[in-house]
Amino acid sequence: MKDRKLLMIPGPIEFTPEVMRAMGAPTTSHVAPNFIEAFGQALERLREVFLCPDGQPFVVAGSGSLAMDMAAANLIEPGDRALVVNTGYFGDRFGEILARYGAETTHVRAPVGDAPSLDDVEAALRADDYKLMTITHVDTSTAVCADVAGLAHLGRQYGALLVVDGVCSVAGEELRQSAWGVDLALTASQKAIGVPPGLALVVAGPRAMAAFQRRQSPVGCYYADWSQWLPVMAAYEARQPSYYGTPPVNLIWALNVSLGQILDEGMEARFARHRRLSAAFKAAVTALGMDQVPVSADKTATTLTAPYFPEGVDRSMLAHVKAAGVIVAGGLHPEIKSRYFRVGHMGVVNAADILATVGAIEKGLSRVAYGFEPGVGLAAAQAVLLEEN
Repeated sequence: MKDRKLLMIPGPIEFTPEVMRAMGAPTTSHVAPNFIEAFGQALERLREVFLCPDGQPFVVAGSGSLAMDMAAANLIEPGDRALVVNTGYFGDRFGEILARYGAETTHVRAPVGDAPSLDDVEAALRADDYKLMTITHVDTSTAVCADVAGLAHLGRQYGALLVVDGVCSVAGEELRQSAWGVDLALTASQKAIGVPPGLALVVAGPRAMAAFQRRQSPVGCYYADWSQWLPVMAAYEARQPSYYGTPPVNLIWALNVSLGQILDEGMEARFARHRRLSAAFKAAVTALGMDQVPVSADKTATTLTAPYFPEGVDRSMLAHVKAAGVIVAGGLHPEIKSRYFRVGHMGVVNAADILATVGAIEKGLSRVAYGFEPGVGLAAAQAVLLEEN
């Protein structure tokens, strides 16, 4: 009997056997020739996954919050103005990080489940001179997906650097860093990149690097300072040993394996697969009578779904879903935390995972005496999955 549960939270996600084998392989020296080759290849592959051929990648031991911290520490100097396009919990976090480095920060907000309009953001950009604008591509607390392409176009018009928190989007949600004019994008290994937690991943474009090089004051965080990391990244790409802090060797081996798998699938095919699986799961949620946190389909992520519990159902349902073999996540946004739950579907997720998750949710709903037609969610999901690609 298979004695493990399917992990369908917004990260960590399920990982491929090849990635897990890399994690469990004997640890090499961080200056071993075969590791240098793997690290250098991973840096090159990151440009392809981020769709940023002229970007500077950084791979550093840490979480997604470290990636956010690196962006703020290296691009912000005391007194700089920063605009946060805020769609939830992680917009708040980015604002706090920016303020820690001395930024004068303004938030453009919307009600929970919505995103600020382009008109609202443009009004804020017109009202002040901002060095930098941050966008949470998919806020993990709400499953709201921001219009990165539209916002980036606006930011460029008004001379602001565009920083995208892609922790819950990169390698799942469509993101075209160079084509859309995004100056810096960041993520973490445990989401759609498909590697266990522990890597902060950043790709900085030419305008971001130029802004960093024009700094008048030292970077306020020793560990995050690009001055320390740039020679290391350059050395590994040149297939030369280097050292600043010991890299997480097995995680980087695993990263290179996963990036290779992502590129073998192809970015266009990967974006399309995530859209299809997301549509199937969301069709099931709707068929089961559950609303979602995002207020409309055009503001909804493809890597994540955030359904509200049906009337009369609370989070006790989640224990029954787990007993049925699938782990999903509770709510995170403080204003609605007890009213909804979250299901991640990114990375190597497939149609069978979607159907297993819908089946477990139906089982959970039945255990709390919610009235619905058994199988209605599964039928809705399957109808989408059976459509022509």
